[in-house]
Amino acid sequence: MRDYKSLEKYLKDNEHTWLVTGAAGFIGSNLVERLLNLNQKVVGLDNFITGSQSNIDDALSCASKNHGKSISNKDLNDKFELIEGSIEDLDICRRAIKGVEYVLHQAALGSVPRSIQMPEKTNSININGMLNMLIAAYEENVKRFVYASSSSVYGDHPSLPKVEEVTGNPLSPYSVTKFVNELYSDVYRKIYKLESIGLRYFNIFGKRQDPNGAYAAVIPKWILGALSNSKIEIYGDGNTSRDFCYIENAIQANLQASFCAFNPQIKQVFNVAVNARTSLNELYTLIRDIIKEKMDIIIPDPEFLDFRVGDITHSQANIDKAKKFFDYQPEVNFRVSLENTIDWYIKNRT
Repeated sequence: MRDYKSLEKYLKDNEHTWLVTGAAGFIGSNLVERLLNLNQKVVGLDNFITGSQSNIDDALSCASKNHGKSISNKDLNDKFELIEGSIEDLDICRRAIKGVEYVLHQAALGSVPRSIQMPEKTNSININGMLNMLIAAYEENVKRFVYASSSSVYGDHPSLPKVEEVTGNPLSPYSVTKFVNELYSDVYRKIYKLESIGLRYFNIFGKRQDPNGAYAAVIPKWILGALSNSKIEIYGDGNTSRDFCYIENAIQANLQASFCAFNPQIKQVFNVAVNARTSLNELYTLIRDIIKEKMDIIIPDPEFLDFRVGDITHSQANIDKAKKFFDYQPEVNFRVSLENTIDWYIKNRT
C-alpha cells in the first residue's frame, strides 16, 4: 500500500498505460488531466453523448503545464490518444484497451431522472457497456479494472452513514444498473480472477461539471443560476442532504484503488465521499454567500418544488473501508472545495 503522495511520486517516475472511458466527461477529463500531469500514457474513450470536446481540450491545456514545465504538443500527442466510440460496441472496447495496463471505467449514462425517462438506453450503456469492458479487460489481462459505481446502490435503506455491505432496494433504473455493475464485477473477480474494484461515488463535484440541461447536477446548476440571476429550484423543503465530495477526492480514490493490495476474498466496492452531510438549504446559502463575497450581483431566493421521484432523502457515507484498504484520505474541506469550484465557473463562464 502507498500513501497518495508516495503514489504520485512513483507515477511521475514510472510510465504506465491507462484507459479512461468517459474521458470527455466531468470525472473522466479530470482523470485524464491528472494522469498526464503524472507523466502517464493515456487512452481516452468517449462517444460524446454527455461528454464534450471542450472538456478534452481543457484537460490537455491544463496538462500542458506540468509543475511549471511546459510539455510540447508532440510529447502530449505521444502521451494521449482519443478514440471516439461507444462502450456498447465490444470491438471498440477491445480496440481501446489494447496494450492497456490499468482501466478507469467512468463511462455511463448518469442521472436518476434521466434513467426514469430513458430506462432502455440507460440499461444498454450502463450494463451492456460495463459487460463489454469487463470482457475486453479480461481478454487483455489488465492489471486492474477500477469502475465508477454510485451511492444510488443503497436505494431505500434508511441507515446512516452508509456502509458498503448494507444496501436496500433500488429506487430508479440508474441505481439498478449500478447494482448490476457490481454483481458483474464480483462474478469476474470470482470466476475470471479479474482484479476489479468499484467506487461508489457520492455527489462528486468540481471543475468541468456540466451546469446545463435538465439532468445537470445540483452544484454546477445552482452556481450557474446564481451567476446568471436565474431561478434556483429546490426539490422538497430543502432539508434533503447529501455527502458532497470534491473531484480531487475521486481522483485520489481511482489512483489509490489502482495500486492497492487486492484481496480476492472480499467484495471490492468502496464508498468515495467525505462522511459528512450538507442540506440543500445549507448548500444554497453557501453558494450565495461565496459568490456575493466575490461579485456584486443579485442572487434570487430559491423556488421550492415537489420532491422528485427516485431521489433519496439523505445520503452520507462511512469511508472506513476505503481508508483501511487503500489509505483513502479526503483532504479538502467542503467550503474550500466549493470556493475552488465557483472560482472555476466564474473564470470559465461565457
